[in-house]
Amino acid sequence: MVEGASVLIVDDEPNMGAILKKVLKGSGFSAAAVTSAEEALKYADSNPVDAVLSDIRMPGMDGISLLKEIKNRDPDIAVVLMTAYGTPGQEALAKELGAYHYIRKPFDNEEVIQTLRLALERRQLIQQTRHQSRQLEDRNRLDNIIGKSPRMLQVFDLILKVAPTDANVLILGETGTGKDLVANAIHYHSPRKDKEIYPINCSAIPEGLIGSELFGHVKGAFTDARTQKKGIFEAADGGTVFLDEIGEMPLDLQTVTLRVIETGEFRPVGGIKSVKADVRIIAATNVDLQQRVKEGRFRQDLYHRLNVMTIRLPALRERRNDIPLLVNHFIEKHNKKTGRFVSGVGPEAMRVLMEYSWPGNVRELENVIERALILRFDGDIEINDLPEEINPDYDAHEITWETGEVVPYKVAKDAFERKYFQQLLAANAYNVTRSAMAAGLSRRYLQEKIKQMKILRGRKGEEENLEE
Repeated sequence: MVEGASVLIVDDEPNMGAILKKVLKGSGFSAAAVTSAEEALKYADSNPVDAVLSDIRMPGMDGISLLKEIKNRDPDIAVVLMTAYGTPGQEALAKELGAYHYIRKPFDNEEVIQTLRLALERRQLIQQTRHQSRQLEDRNRLDNIIGKSPRMLQVFDLILKVAPTDANVLILGETGTGKDLVANAIHYHSPRKDKEIYPINCSAIPEGLIGSELFGHVKGAFTDARTQKKGIFEAADGGTVFLDEIGEMPLDLQTVTLRVIETGEFRPVGGIKSVKADVRIIAATNVDLQQRVKEGRFRQDLYHRLNVMTIRLPALRERRNDIPLLVNHFIEKHNKKTGRFVSGVGPEAMRVLMEYSWPGNVRELENVIERALILRFDGDIEINDLPEEINPDYDAHEITWETGEVVPYKVAKDAFERKYFQQLLAANAYNVTRSAMAAGLSRRYLQEKIKQMKILRGRKGEEENLEE
């Protein structure tokens, strides 16, 4: 309910502040009035504020600067600005910075009351939605593995079933699908959770060194073996070894790994004494191991030993309805890391994210969101914040993406329009009136397109908002 909500009035004319305070209190609000933006910030530091009703033109810090500072401190506060000397450009800037509405003086008291009610209801809805989203996400995640699609719910079910056992697990999936997250989830839901999980990427270590990394070596085993070294299998005794990209493991080491599984023993490189190790093996690969077996590049007996339980992770393009959940998760994660206040994704940008094929899967999606948060401080992620490879601002004569998929008509149309208006404005020195006349359009229509597409003008290597 918005009744009783606290509203801070900021106006350098004390009489105006007093009148508004009386009007708001009479309508059920809790209201306070100050005469400067500096006083408003001090008041907000020590008092709860749900909404700010501020004049724009004031001595010292003006209403636009106050809006920026208020939103930096608490992006949920509803801000309504008032002015008798406003311009369309100023109004557009205020809304872009997060103002709910822009009221022109003189105004009707009922207009102020109704605007504040709507602003506070929107604030309440945003907070409720955020809370519900977090609850929904908690129900659709497992150790940072996010998903509500049937395929992912099956994955969650398998993880929880296999984790309490000591069975070896083979995780299959394309690069970037989160195989390492699944391995960690299995380990930390298992009786071995008090011990470490030791990951090793079999494709990232030179062939001559991987044996030493896995099984250790004795002093003098090879030229640089100046001391004895424990390998991962010995260090992981009682815990878990995660063999990522197992398909790239050399054949001779596959034999040793098979022996560890069957006997719990192995010999360090150059050693003659066997070492015992009680380890659980979780392996992962993005290649077809059965095909590798047929080609003689992977031992069939090891494949069967690893393949006690198989968990197949779907590609992101196979579970597109999980994209909004993942996006919200990554926004929250990278807001904390980067000090941003991004609230979500605009509808056009979300449509692009939903339609892209994501060859790099979840990892690529996270990179895209992290990049967008570097470019945007607050508000919603828009199409312009997305990288070129997924942004519909591509060559308008092309009808397919690089992946070969046909570009949706709406994306192609948007791309053509954006390029058209960018080139039109550039050809007319970014003069809106002249550009509109050249194109046979009304100036107001062109201004709406500039605002809608957030077209920027470059100057001295930088970009700035396009203004007359």
